[in-house]
Amino acid sequence: MSEERSFEGENAKMSERESMPYDVVIVGGGPAGLSAAIRLKQLADETGKEISVCILEKGSEVGAHILSGAVVDPRALDELFPDWRDFDDNPLTTPVTENHHWVLSKTKKWEFPHIAMPSFMNNKGTYTVSLGNFCRWLAGRAEAMGIEIFPGFAAAEILYNQDGSVKGVATGDMGIGRDGEKKPDYMPGMELHAKYTFFAEGVRGHLSKQLIRQFELDANSQPQVYGLGIKELWDIDPGKHVPGRVIHTQGWPLDDANGGGFLYHQENGQVALGFVTWLNYSNPWLSPFEEMQRWKQHPAIRETLEGGKRVSYGARAINDGGWQSVPKLAFPGGALIGCSAGFVNVPRIKGSHTAMKTGMMAAEAAFEAVQAERAHDELTSYEQAYEDSWVYKELRKVRNTLPLVEKFGNFTGTLLAGMTMWAEHIGIRMPFTMKHHRDNESLWRADQVKKIDYPKPDGVISFDRLSSVFLSNTNHEEDQPVHLTLKDPDIPIEHNLPLYAEPAQRYCPAGVYEVVEEDGSPRFQINAQNCVHCKTCDIKDPTQNINWVVPEGGGGPNYPNM
Repeated sequence: MSEERSFEGENAKMSERESMPYDVVIVGGGPAGLSAAIRLKQLADETGKEISVCILEKGSEVGAHILSGAVVDPRALDELFPDWRDFDDNPLTTPVTENHHWVLSKTKKWEFPHIAMPSFMNNKGTYTVSLGNFCRWLAGRAEAMGIEIFPGFAAAEILYNQDGSVKGVATGDMGIGRDGEKKPDYMPGMELHAKYTFFAEGVRGHLSKQLIRQFELDANSQPQVYGLGIKELWDIDPGKHVPGRVIHTQGWPLDDANGGGFLYHQENGQVALGFVTWLNYSNPWLSPFEEMQRWKQHPAIRETLEGGKRVSYGARAINDGGWQSVPKLAFPGGALIGCSAGFVNVPRIKGSHTAMKTGMMAAEAAFEAVQAERAHDELTSYEQAYEDSWVYKELRKVRNTLPLVEKFGNFTGTLLAGMTMWAEHIGIRMPFTMKHHRDNESLWRADQVKKIDYPKPDGVISFDRLSSVFLSNTNHEEDQPVHLTLKDPDIPIEHNLPLYAEPAQRYCPAGVYEVVEEDGSPRFQINAQNCVHCKTCDIKDPTQNINWVVPEGGGGPNYPNM
């Protein structure tokens, strides 16, 4: 374990804050964090034991920052609540009834036959749903069980014991001005001490990233790689709405990049649609936002949207590394669960069920440790449970899918990926595991590639970024320290601009980054109030100069039904 912290300085800061003790503190109120908390309380009820649990959620409410397609496999929910289908407030009401996979050219589509896919790629038994609303439902169940949930409180700092184990977390101070000085409404953060702390922050978690580095959790795994998912919610013509219809696309408009689109017919006459661009793309002129707007203009997609109205917008990075990129999960005093570690099944385009299951497995390990009066040690039984679980087996089968497509392209790579998935499906284990390369290292120089000229938005099907951000209900207190920090403020203009035409202007889906003219010279401008917390900048910046840290709790998007 590397030494990067001063305990003396930390302890001095700790003395200024009040603290609250718990058995388990969970950072993040998504599927993994909520499932972990619920499972802990279930175990307490089953054994007649006591356990204290709390969840910190940086969004203004549970679900405010949750964004996913989503088609949910209920496998983990079946384990968490076996009788959930009998609940009056059953959250999964729209079963998938049609499953389509389209390969697109600029004007045409070709339907990929499902008979050519392994059975685990079928969406039979799954549901299309707002994942944010699903998390709100889980939160209601958790609170009814006595679990304390604190929305609007961002975990900003990891606390350590003298021996280096994790002691808990501290929430961010409130009422700090942009100049770093305390404002009249200043309120210091709160410390939450725990025997075990679970980090369920989602993709590229601010604290999880520190823990992976601190405890060298990725020493024996491949680098994590990512996609950027951009999503819109539309009210469409009732005559075009087919509840449960699920469509995935690949091909156009991406040329020398990879990714694909989705269009899900959900409840209330709405469709959720979105476009994922893998962040290993090489052309710095590429804009994932503009690719999504182009994709909507394809005749097969536009046909569904015409006559409808866009009602919401958002974006979020996605873990694409799979089995070989999962880091070590446990460390002294805590564990990574859900997308903080990365359990997305990329070809199935699903990760909520695996996130929930990992939270449940960590909960079982922590409950056993707390009842044995252990604290701040390493939950090795969680690691073992993962390796024995269906999550591990599911991810291992598809471990080569993404790298094959990346290496050989959409057509050949897809064929090879399909062959390996079929082989793994029938029990022929591939004797190799392909490697990943970090997304920030993939860009070519701007003068070596063709500049992409994107069409102007028509305001009917395609839109600009600022009007899109408006629909995300994003809000940050403007007089606070900028949460998009630069390790070296000179790099954007002196390095990124001449080499890559400063790609942050294009990879950010919220218009946060601009290069503006000031006194005849370029200046890098950060519009932090626009940030939708997608984490793309933290991932794709070529020199890893941008470090995303949490803003004041409650800031960011407020997604309805996303």
